[in-house]
Amino acid sequence: MTGQTTPGPASHRYRAGTQRRAIADLMDRLRTEGGVRLVTGEPGCGRSAFLAHAARSFRTGPVWRVRADPADSARPRGGLHGLLRALGRPVPPPAGPAGDTLLTALRAAAGPTPHLLCVDDAHLWDPDSRAALGEAAARVRATGGAGLLLTVPAHRPTVPELAGLPAFPLAPLTPHDAAQLLDEATDHTVDPAVRAQLVSEADGNPALLLALAHRLSPAQLRGHRELPEPVADAEVLDALVGGHLAGLPADHTELLLTVAAAERADGTPGADAPLVHRAAPHSGHHAAVTGPATASPFLVAADGRLRFRSPLLGRAVYATAPPERRRAAHRALAGALPAGLPALLHRSWTVTGPAPHLASALAAAAADPATAPPPALRRTAHTRAAELSTDDAERARQYTAAAEQALLAGDSPGALRLLDAARSRPVPTAVRGRTELLRGRVLLADGPVDDARESFLLAAGLLASAGGGPVAGPGADGPPDAGPPVAAVAAELGAADAAWAAGDSASCLRALTHGHAGAPRPGARGTADAAVPSAARPTLLHDHRDGMRAVLLARFDLAAGPLRRVVDRAQDADDCEELMRAAAAALMLGEVTAARRAGARALAAARTAGYAALEARALEYLAYADLRAGRHQLARAHAEEGLRAARRAAQRNTAAHHHAVLALAASIEGDPVAEHVTAALTTARRHGLAQAATLAQWAAARADLGAGRPREAADRLGPLVRPGPRRGHFAVWMLAVPCYVEAAALAGHPEHARAVVEDFALWAACGADPQAPAQLLRCRALLAPPPAADDLFLRALDRHERTSGAGDFERARTELLHGMWLRRRRRLREARTRLGEALLGFERCGAQVWARQAGAELRANGVAPGTGAGEGAGGTGGGLSRLTPQQLRIARRVAEGATNREVALSLSVSTRTVDYHLRNVFATLGVRSRVELVRLVEQEEKTGAQL
Repeated sequence: MTGQTTPGPASHRYRAGTQRRAIADLMDRLRTEGGVRLVTGEPGCGRSAFLAHAARSFRTGPVWRVRADPADSARPRGGLHGLLRALGRPVPPPAGPAGDTLLTALRAAAGPTPHLLCVDDAHLWDPDSRAALGEAAARVRATGGAGLLLTVPAHRPTVPELAGLPAFPLAPLTPHDAAQLLDEATDHTVDPAVRAQLVSEADGNPALLLALAHRLSPAQLRGHRELPEPVADAEVLDALVGGHLAGLPADHTELLLTVAAAERADGTPGADAPLVHRAAPHSGHHAAVTGPATASPFLVAADGRLRFRSPLLGRAVYATAPPERRRAAHRALAGALPAGLPALLHRSWTVTGPAPHLASALAAAAADPATAPPPALRRTAHTRAAELSTDDAERARQYTAAAEQALLAGDSPGALRLLDAARSRPVPTAVRGRTELLRGRVLLADGPVDDARESFLLAAGLLASAGGGPVAGPGADGPPDAGPPVAAVAAELGAADAAWAAGDSASCLRALTHGHAGAPRPGARGTADAAVPSAARPTLLHDHRDGMRAVLLARFDLAAGPLRRVVDRAQDADDCEELMRAAAAALMLGEVTAARRAGARALAAARTAGYAALEARALEYLAYADLRAGRHQLARAHAEEGLRAARRAAQRNTAAHHHAVLALAASIEGDPVAEHVTAALTTARRHGLAQAATLAQWAAARADLGAGRPREAADRLGPLVRPGPRRGHFAVWMLAVPCYVEAAALAGHPEHARAVVEDFALWAACGADPQAPAQLLRCRALLAPPPAADDLFLRALDRHERTSGAGDFERARTELLHGMWLRRRRRLREARTRLGEALLGFERCGAQVWARQAGAELRANGVAPGTGAGEGAGGTGGGLSRLTPQQLRIARRVAEGATNREVALSLSVSTRTVDYHLRNVFATLGVRSRVELVRLVEQEEKTGAQL
């Protein structure tokens, strides 16, 4: 056992990932209040690295880190004695209240300052020492003043002496954090495809990830040589967790192996307990699977299922078992199951060579629409069918079908590996066409979109020449459409989607004109989410194609009819793709309510079917529809959820679009946009996503405009909206025109914006954006001479009133600009009314940065916000009345003594957002410290000021 006041070296620096906020909050509490946490996690999850991170983060007092020593743990109170030695205290006598002794020694060593004790592997202490530690922890929980972090493994039940302490389970690494850790460990030399495979194999376990990287040669890490199969073999897993399985009784080992084998064909975590009971080769298993407490400490029994406390342990149990024992377990499970896909899978794992008849049965069961197993289980079945096949063409078909299911399950890297396996041997043209079709779909969500377009075009040619036909997957069993084969139509549709994402309108139009493809969505990306359309979809695809082609040709009069039929046809649909097409058509028609409804139903359909790949895309539709409806905070919530889903499914292109939505929402709400803009542009520039890039740049410019920097906003937006080679995406640039006109006018260069207003008038006339007519009138008002400007502003406000579904934000912007125009012409009373209404509108929709602008204009007009700003505002108040509602909430919580992080948690915002708003609070109120802020709040509360 060792004690130290600074952290020692760890195998890797801990990465908080999804727990970043929870860990920061925990460290704040330990620094200010003290407390106890039992840190748990599976082997290799980074418990020791977490303690090192905690020790580095705790800078308000002394820190002791203690690790269990087997020599001390073998003696009564040996752990306690070792800890006291680390604290520099004398060893206590054998008897006495050990918990009190430990707590007294800890406080004597630390003095009056806050302090932190970290005990690694506390479960390895002797029982008396654990009891003393538990008693001391209970006292600390009751009285505070000290921080205790104790680590114990999660793959066994917590030792009874520590069982009552509050737990803090460590979550697995996110794919993003795992990739960063791997890059650091390999000095950034690992090939992207290899990185993706290793991250997938490690499943969030940092120790396993590093072990896999250490196993590979430099040539394998760089992608110059093939990786071993499997990558995480028995040797690697045994080295990582084999020690935990040593010395188990034979029947115990057989039970664990049976559960691990059952999980492989279940499709969900854990195994059916009655099935394990029926298949158990030893009668000693019965108590383990029927009683409430399992006979194995490694298993948890709940709701009729058995699961491993540590998934990594389950993988190790299966991988390290002798092959004959694994086959015996599968044989027993197959015999205990009724006929069906799970039984066939278990049978497949009992054979040691090719089995064509079994492969055919597996393929048929996996494709059976009546059973509808989850995508991950279908993938396993198709993969196993490919491995058991003797015919190269059939093997390629099954690998392709497995890739389709891997893609739907959200495993894009796995889908690419299966597609590589499918084309590793000469195969028929139709099969090769289908592999290219799926490769294009993977690249469309997570790769250069120009490469995706080329894959789709290649697939279209191959499938058309081969006669096409259905492709395995959802909706793939319908008859061919009239004209080109159905699979070729899907490939042409994918090419149009890729061209849309790249901003290549000419290529998009060619795809929509020369084939029977559908069309990409406006304000988002394409809709080729299923491999091919079903028999029910040809008319829908034709209507979508015709409508989008008319839009690209600027024939909006011809687009409305077919797009309206697409929306109407999806009223009773439950297919995710059809619903997303309906959302796209509704957005083009300007019917944002219908678009939101279709997006929400598409999300529900994707989740019901277990299609992780489509979940992030459906959330993208929903987030864009929310933005167009003026529901910025709801758009932010959906984009945050979509970003997590896109990262889980390894869809960087989809993630870039969600970052763009988050940047647009932040530019309204007043939060920093740089992080999301940078993330969106990084992927957009790397993969050629013109649309995501345009949206992100528009968000950055709107943030400049909201912060009172019109010149910077005009400089950003000018190249995006004016004709020329740098003009933004053809479906987005017109949406940014109102911002550009406002920025140019406020910057003193209205002449720069006159030409684009006439282009915007064509967009407003098509009816695709319900807010565009009011925005057009506002733009004309900003550029008009004084006699006409006032009338145009009033007409714009009247149009806002008559626009259904429009949010408060655009109307408030028109009111703000009109109020500014009136104030500069000394029409102060009218200006107060208009600016007061703008302030209320911005506050209603949470546009805090814009509310500050309205407040500043009111003060320049001689009236503080909330102190009689005309008909649109009223009431009295002191200095606090100059704050926006969000600033007021933050000021109150700070005055109550909350830290910035505690404020962030209570308001469900980031700490950075609180820091940003608090700086503005200080500047607005003229205070220089939190102490002054507390005094001001207390003073105004006493005089009746309302917060």
